[in-house]
Amino acid sequence: MRAWARAGLLTTACLAGTVAWAQAGPSAPQVSTVEVAPGIAVIFGLGGNIGVSYGEDGTLLVDDQVPQVFAQVQQNIADLGAGPARFVVDTHWHWDHALANADFGKDGATIVAHENVRPRLVVGGTVMGIDTAPAAAEALPVIGFSDRLTFHLNGDVLDVIYTGGGHTDGDAIVRWRNANVIHMGDMFMHDLGWPFPDVESGGNIDNLLASLEQAIAMMDAETIVIPGHGQLAGRADVIAFHDVVKAATDRIRALKASGASLQEAIAAKPVTGMVDTSGAFVSDEMFLELVWASLEASGS
Repeated sequence: MRAWARAGLLTTACLAGTVAWAQAGPSAPQVSTVEVAPGIAVIFGLGGNIGVSYGEDGTLLVDDQVPQVFAQVQQNIADLGAGPARFVVDTHWHWDHALANADFGKDGATIVAHENVRPRLVVGGTVMGIDTAPAAAEALPVIGFSDRLTFHLNGDVLDVIYTGGGHTDGDAIVRWRNANVIHMGDMFMHDLGWPFPDVESGGNIDNLLASLEQAIAMMDAETIVIPGHGQLAGRADVIAFHDVVKAATDRIRALKASGASLQEAIAAKPVTGMVDTSGAFVSDEMFLELVWASLEASGS
């Protein structure tokens, strides 16, 4: 069994426990590391999956989870033989991916994100019923970009790419060109039910589908995909995710176009049984409501 497949049960358990932990308090979460390729690893813990580039040019993290696992994440980085984080790239602003920004910023890391991320961190907000306070100065990105940013680091070229968002309005994917690895952030969650187009954070289901299509075009059969949550995956998994989300969205779109009300659409249960929602963030009904809100926001 490949190393990334062995991580699946752990990451699923961490995902299921993240929101419960945030609501009820910490409970000594596990943090573990899987080496994806030479100089590249993924850290699973409490929140979104952390991508790690490490080597002679320093350490770059993709996302950083939450303060309660900061020390554990640092130890896992050190166990790789890597130095402290030189850069942290936020895939988006949500607390389970970027709440430890301040800790890494105080420790000397430069925070990098799409230009829409900083304003959202400045004001804070509520995600999945959990309030995030306005970010401290150390947590704010000091380098922003609009479309693309490139790092030449540790023998590879890392492209940080804005594909139009979809989960939020500031989603970035990170591609290791030579190693053929892509970190998708929360635009792709593997085997964990429906996506979460966070309409209040500028997310939109049509933008999400378009972003997935752009990402798929960057992949081949050998690409290793780091999802925002869940086990490591490949191109075929992202295609399957895209296709079921598009099929569900088309069903909801058709109901809306027919003149059905939101409550009538919910009663029709158009997406029930299309994915396994046990232990997932987003229920069938919640996904329908999010897609409906996306369509209304875009006037479709």
